[in-house]
Amino acid sequence: MKFLRCGSVLVLFVLVLTGCGKTKEARAHFEQAKMLYETKQYAAAKSVIDTIRILYPREIEVLKESLTLMRLVEKGESERNIAFCDSLMPIRMEEIEKLKAGFILEKDSVYEDIGNYIWKQQTIERNVQRSYIRCGVDEKGEIYLASVYFGGRAINHTGIKLSIPDGTYAETASIAYDGGMNYRFTDLGNTTEVVTYKGENCIEAVNFVYATDDKVRIKVEYTGGTKFSLNLSEDDKKAIRATHDLAVVLSDLETMRLEKEKSAKKIMYLDEKLKGNTE
Repeated sequence: MKFLRCGSVLVLFVLVLTGCGKTKEARAHFEQAKMLYETKQYAAAKSVIDTIRILYPREIEVLKESLTLMRLVEKGESERNIAFCDSLMPIRMEEIEKLKAGFILEKDSVYEDIGNYIWKQQTIERNVQRSYIRCGVDEKGEIYLASVYFGGRAINHTGIKLSIPDGTYAETASIAYDGGMNYRFTDLGNTTEVVTYKGENCIEAVNFVYATDDKVRIKVEYTGGTKFSLNLSEDDKKAIRATHDLAVVLSDLETMRLEKEKSAKKIMYLDEKLKGNTE
């Protein structure tokens, strides 16, 4: 019996020593994470904190401190994101001012929250009774193409295919007739059809034009209905390329605006949690 009692005490002693060892290890990891946080190495700090959670699930006190530290790390990341956006946004805004010089902003202040930048030579007023490819970009950076058809009879098209003499081509998505993104009307015996392709529905075609040499002829085939084709004019190529450049910068600016908004909300949330820890 004495031997059993001594054995139990020995086991208990070993367990205590082991527990103390685990606590020291967890504490060492915590101090490392804290140092990384203080030197603004946020990604590395989060990695160490995750290690503590995985390896030392029973070290309650260290885990509590690690949770607070993780919130501080995430707050630091969010503050850094805001600072980065604040430093870059004025540069992007300056670029936008230069790029939009060749555009006009079409926006109905009563019905529209977001306007569209249109290349000046591509406004509807300057292109009446003409088949052509129109382009534009909204104020948040979403680019679009529109295939405009004007003729004596309807062709009922739903998309376009762009190609060059070597056989390389790109296509838009197919947009079924809906009276909105695909609409048509007849006036004085002539039919006008306009199919609009936004964002992902046209980006392949936009990039195709952007990457094609100025001297190369680009053929546009209207697809989904009666056959019809035209060659993309030099002015329309120029419009698409200029719109692409403006869209890239507008999209960057919108992404940074959203990132700032997201980071600010996260900081508010984290401050509430950190405040709760101190009360």
